[in-house]
Amino acid sequence: MHTKQRSLPAAYYRGGTSRAVFFKQEDLPDDRKAWESIFRSVIGSPDPYGRQLDGLGGGISSLSKVCVVGKSTHTDADVDYTFVSLGIKNTDVDYSSNCGNMSSAVGPFAVDSRLFPLESSRDFVSIRIHNTNTGKMIHSSFPVVDGEAAADGDFAIDGVAGTAARVQLDFINPAGSVTGKLLPTGNVTDMIDGIAVTCADAANPCVFVRATDLGVDGNLTPDEITAHPGLLSRLDSIRRQAGVKMGLAETSAAVTGSIPKIALVGRPSVSGSRDLEQKQTSADVDLLARALSVGQPHKAVPITVALALAAAARVPGSTVAEVIAGKEPIDGAGITIGHAGGNLLVGANFDDGVLTSATVFRTARRLFEGRIFWKNEAQSSHESM
Repeated sequence: MHTKQRSLPAAYYRGGTSRAVFFKQEDLPDDRKAWESIFRSVIGSPDPYGRQLDGLGGGISSLSKVCVVGKSTHTDADVDYTFVSLGIKNTDVDYSSNCGNMSSAVGPFAVDSRLFPLESSRDFVSIRIHNTNTGKMIHSSFPVVDGEAAADGDFAIDGVAGTAARVQLDFINPAGSVTGKLLPTGNVTDMIDGIAVTCADAANPCVFVRATDLGVDGNLTPDEITAHPGLLSRLDSIRRQAGVKMGLAETSAAVTGSIPKIALVGRPSVSGSRDLEQKQTSADVDLLARALSVGQPHKAVPITVALALAAAARVPGSTVAEVIAGKEPIDGAGITIGHAGGNLLVGANFDDGVLTSATVFRTARRLFEGRIFWKNEAQSSHESM
């Protein structure tokens, strides 16, 4: 039986090196259980072909995302923001973590959608965002034009073509986003499968492994990580065991695909040919990092991983601190990370040994807004029979 498609007001934004469908919370059903089928359908999951052609996903984790923004439930915030990660080939709808890249689009969406109304005379704004996934606060600062978030600018980020207006994100007291502690296991390093790892929770729980301890270079490309015999499975095994040690699940099998995240860290070479080509020599970056996201090698670096890296770099004895030991920082404002898509500067601020904030700069842009259409899951299942 034929039925009409359903629709809701929505927008589509790029945030950093990711993209997501945005909804105003007031437009979604009050019953949150109904959100999951909507989100899966608009993104195009599950898709056994892995392409999400019947939705707005792009077949990779950085494009399989939804953001919900609404009126604040926190006294110190202007808006609430909930991040949702969608599985590609499966039905997973994951609320367990935040996305730093998409956080950069939340403020612009709040302004453009009039959730945070502005006088047209304003040319700059700072919005306090309450991330409901972690309970943490993010301050987003960016220019505005005639009451809308500015798109044009001269700031560039690696992994995105062209330039745009700069968005400054200050993650306030980011330590212990899920576990309540910067070092969830109580140790600076732990041994897993004979490998030293550092488990850190700043913006998201993460696990950091020295590339040399796994017998690989720190500057591998995503394709090389995928092709390397047994590397992905070994990293996932370490990640899952670390998740149990961090208290995120009782068993390795129960650890979600999104957290903890894991990254290889390595020391840049002085004059290696690939490092020279990528502008990731020791004169360009403080360390190399290659991250995984939902089991896939990330084509850049998740911002939350970068924030956790910056924090772990300031913890003596951590796997990250040992990689950069004895090296003067490229930029005194923070740590410069060489990732699979370029370089990124991240600042971590401590006061009496306590991580008070972490700062990163991104760009974001509204791509479209209007109504988004989907078929309900019962209809899709019926038509596929």
